[in-house]
Amino acid sequence: MDIRDGFVGAIGNTPLIRLRGPSELTGCEILGKAEFLNPGGSVKDRAALYIILDAEKRGLLGPGGTIVEGTAGNTGIGLALVGNARGYRTVIVIPDTQSEEKKDMLRLCGAELREVPAVPYKDPNNYVHVSERLAKELNAKQGSHGVLWANQWDNTANREGHILSTGPEIWTQTNGKVDGFTCAIGTGGTLTGVSMFLKSKNRKIKIAAADPLGAAMYSWFKHGKLDSEGSSIAEGIGQGRVTRNIEGAPVDDAYQIPDSEALPIVFDLLKHEGLCLGGSSGINVAGAIHLAKDLGPGHTVVTILADSGTRYQSKLFNPAFLRGKGLPCPDWL
Repeated sequence: MDIRDGFVGAIGNTPLIRLRGPSELTGCEILGKAEFLNPGGSVKDRAALYIILDAEKRGLLGPGGTIVEGTAGNTGIGLALVGNARGYRTVIVIPDTQSEEKKDMLRLCGAELREVPAVPYKDPNNYVHVSERLAKELNAKQGSHGVLWANQWDNTANREGHILSTGPEIWTQTNGKVDGFTCAIGTGGTLTGVSMFLKSKNRKIKIAAADPLGAAMYSWFKHGKLDSEGSSIAEGIGQGRVTRNIEGAPVDDAYQIPDSEALPIVFDLLKHEGLCLGGSSGINVAGAIHLAKDLGPGHTVVTILADSGTRYQSKLFNPAFLRGKGLPCPDWL
């Protein structure tokens, strides 16, 4: 029998899906790791699980404890669900600009949701800083039960989870025949963890970051400077600083992907391949296409299908929203 042990046991071991259109376009095998099939609906289930397991191991969380995090949504959902499964309360601080679908899911999970204005990281009222202060306040009140500030950006249990799970899964699923890996950066955990593992198996595997406009990682990896330009509607990705999870990432190249390039990919994958994906997956697949073209025909490139488009329906598949931003709109809406 093949039976998973509860919610936690169902995290990971997601399939690799051959993306027909991108593969035919490039003459390569472009494979998407179907992270939207994790039980909480995104790649962030992995980070949530390993952050919590690490905290338990270090005695930072005990029975009846509380998990606090600032998040664009998916990590919060993962933390809330893993927390439910392991007996913890969850308090989430989220920018008010994030999709209503993710906010609704957090409430459905039973998380206490605190919305704050979306301001830059340098502002003391940025959601990350608010969550840190909140965790300290709750810890002073709660005492022995333990309050964990998950801190997904600088808590390297995040990338360790991908070193231990996502990377080995990709290596096994491709029988070690992988030539390139790319994905976007939210915290840096997925890109760094997967690339560290893959490089440990074969130093020749090419690693590339796929960066939306408005983020600074493209400039960092290409020029060593934290410069950014433009903006993106993609949620949960786009970093303006070198987090601890990004430090030491063995990245060989980077691609800057505008929404006008990523969105048609999202729409095509839904219409022609039956895959309903979020905006970050469009950035990732666009990056995989660039990497495949650079490598040349006959290579295998893997990327991350991070979450479902249903979490962004009110924006990503909303003609009025898209047209208001001057962005491509699906022809069937």
